[in-house]
Amino acid sequence: MTTTTPPRTAPDAELAARLKELACAEIDRQAERIVAVSDDIMRHPETGYRETRTADVVAEQFRAMGLEPATGLARTGVKARMHGRTSGPTAAVLGELDGLLIPGHPHGDPETDAAHACGHNAQIASMIGAGLGLQAVMDQLDGDVVLFAVPAEECVEVQWRLDLVDTGEIHHTAGKAELIRRGEFEDVDMALLTHAAASSPALGVGGDGNGSLVKRVRFTGKSAHAGSTPWMGVSSYKAATVAISAIDAHREFFKDEDNVRVHHLITRSGDSVSAIPARTEMEMLIRARSIEAMRDASERVDRALRAGALAMGADVEITTAVAFLPFSSDAPLAELAYANGCELVGEDECKSVSGNFGGSTDMGDLGHVMPVVQPFSACGTDGAPHGPEYFTSDHHAAAVLPAKMMAMTVVDLLVDGAAQAHRVIEESGPKLDREAFVALHDSLSGTRRHAAPTGKD
Repeated sequence: MTTTTPPRTAPDAELAARLKELACAEIDRQAERIVAVSDDIMRHPETGYRETRTADVVAEQFRAMGLEPATGLARTGVKARMHGRTSGPTAAVLGELDGLLIPGHPHGDPETDAAHACGHNAQIASMIGAGLGLQAVMDQLDGDVVLFAVPAEECVEVQWRLDLVDTGEIHHTAGKAELIRRGEFEDVDMALLTHAAASSPALGVGGDGNGSLVKRVRFTGKSAHAGSTPWMGVSSYKAATVAISAIDAHREFFKDEDNVRVHHLITRSGDSVSAIPARTEMEMLIRARSIEAMRDASERVDRALRAGALAMGADVEITTAVAFLPFSSDAPLAELAYANGCELVGEDECKSVSGNFGGSTDMGDLGHVMPVVQPFSACGTDGAPHGPEYFTSDHHAAAVLPAKMMAMTVVDLLVDGAAQAHRVIEESGPKLDREAFVALHDSLSGTRRHAAPTGKD
């Protein structure tokens, strides 16, 4: 990653404007191709760390652009580099490969229930579109551009992902964190990604996201005949329900400003309704606005889980892993993106967003190691994200327009000695190196086992 900062000079505004015009003209020329990629991926969704078809689509697009993609990064990631006229900072344009699990989605996979109910199909297309536009001007930019399709942003299939962690195939449940750990962002200095949002406004920049932890919880009791000798059993299910009640009792004690949310699913309980359940498993997601609030909420939840086990005389095993670190765009980079958005659609249709949007993203992880920005673009539908009514109906708004916004922002960063890129790096402040990042994740993660008391002193 770039560490030296040359003397700062004002970039050549006339040159930047001319290069932006050329990049946008090429994106317009390629608009049909960009829309087709977005639509194709939307109709063939795959969940995180399983996005093999989607990764192949990206790799073929890169090869058609004359690039040599690296594939299989953190299982399915795909990365390609475009070289500028001189060495300098590297800006990455990202797209996320994965979908959600949304039964009944109109464009979902009927066999797997995978669906692009968060617009990642348009992200991939906008990343490719930005690359197509930037190819037209790379010979006049002072630095490189990395196009990077990254896996496993959505927090789904937690049990399966933790199984991959258990076997050592991955270390982190989310894709960007895994790529950071593997060193795949060591050659990148800043990153841009545009996420689909509601149907209006056309573009938005700003807002903060929560960090989140996932938990796999396993209660172990003792089976017995539920009708004739239930007193001989220990109900793992009852232990779970007592724990859930204890968690609910904590809700009024979380600080409002911490934006804490606790979600849970009982994914398995018992093997026969006629027997006391000996095994009950849960998946949990804890969101909070800061790392300190994440730690506090996690400890409160763990106490409640232990209490449920203790109350019923069951064992409990609690595995905690980071899903995402808290997110916020870096202001110097967000300012550039916002200015370009306003240039494209006007101030009425490009909004500066403030406050916490409640959700989580692993762009928060990347933002702990480099400057990042994640603008929002319209998708054309008014359905709630992560629901069956949410999909990309206006691929031009969701993919072509943000491709221009990102390409224009990269031009600003790398034109005329990459002065703006160096300014963004300097003004965004200190970031974590890879080792410190992994250590932070690991400090929030781990497995605890609590055995039922024996009743003996």
